[in-house]
Amino acid sequence: MKPLSKWQNAIFVVGAVLMVIGAASSILRWQYYPYVFSIGAIGYAVVQMMQQYEGNSFVVRRLLRIQVISDLLLILTGVLMFANEGNAFGLEWLNYLNYVQNNWVVTLLLAAILQLYTTYRIGKELEKEAKKL
Repeated sequence: MKPLSKWQNAIFVVGAVLMVIGAASSILRWQYYPYVFSIGAIGYAVVQMMQQYEGNSFVVRRLLRIQVISDLLLILTGVLMFANEGNAFGLEWLNYLNYVQNNWVVTLLLAAILQLYTTYRIGKELEKEAKKL
């Protein structure tokens, strides 16, 4: 993997911290938590999608595609956080409660599991590739 520049690394880390702050402050019902999370998710996802793999391993390429899906789930989580603050989709109240309210937690959980899996596996695959060289 091509290493990140100083600016990319800073945006990556700040984005991750903002996502944690945004998700944690939803418990306190701070009104700006969707903004904080969404800004962090966009920064994190953009930098992660910009990372380039210069090798030929099919497994690493597949894992990077899964990571892109996880990034999109993080951005979808931000959208669902905004929808959670009000009936943004114009649904009836009962449908809103059944289909939208707090479902951002599910997409966040899926994204976190995929991030954890792909990060671990990419590290192992890159170690294997380095040993072969």
